[in-house]
Amino acid sequence: MADMDKDDEDTDVRADLRDAGIVLAAVTLAGVGLGLLWLWLAPRVQLVARDGSVFLVDTEGEAAVGADGAFVLLALGFGAVSAAGVFWFRRRGGVLLVAALALGGVFASLLAWGVGTWLGPSRDVAERAREVGDGVPFDAFLELHAWGALLAWPVAAMVVHLALTALFGPRDPEPEWPPYHPSEPRDGDDEGRA
Repeated sequence: MADMDKDDEDTDVRADLRDAGIVLAAVTLAGVGLGLLWLWLAPRVQLVARDGSVFLVDTEGEAAVGADGAFVLLALGFGAVSAAGVFWFRRRGGVLLVAALALGGVFASLLAWGVGTWLGPSRDVAERAREVGDGVPFDAFLELHAWGALLAWPVAAMVVHLALTALFGPRDPEPEWPPYHPSEPRDGDDEGRA
């Protein structure tokens, strides 16, 4: 009997590890989508070359902060959707599944940041200024200034998954009240029996 329980536990652990691996891979790969959307939707910082120097077109512009904000908002949305998908995939959750969701969110954010900066405008501003010529505005490279933005996806995923589990997850059976102690007689027991 103990061997059967051990086999069931091994099977459960293997299933948990398999599901956690699927979630980790799927969430991480979704980072490509975030990176592409960030590249497409993030506001651009405009630069212009004059007399061999490169200047900001709008010195009081908020495009750099807007790029960080766009990343955070998109990552929050991706985190919420990924948490809902994981909850739908496996309602009973589990520590490994939630850890894979959080870790996958971190990896996805890093991948999105890499995709957005790699596919975006060149980091070589001087070369780009020479290509376009003096007085012609061009886009600065896309960068993330707020490193905390990389945590938006996993934080949103954890909050949404916790809320979904609390609202719709399986419930533990209610405990008997008042608690029964084996030394006390239960209702309906004959007190005369020994």
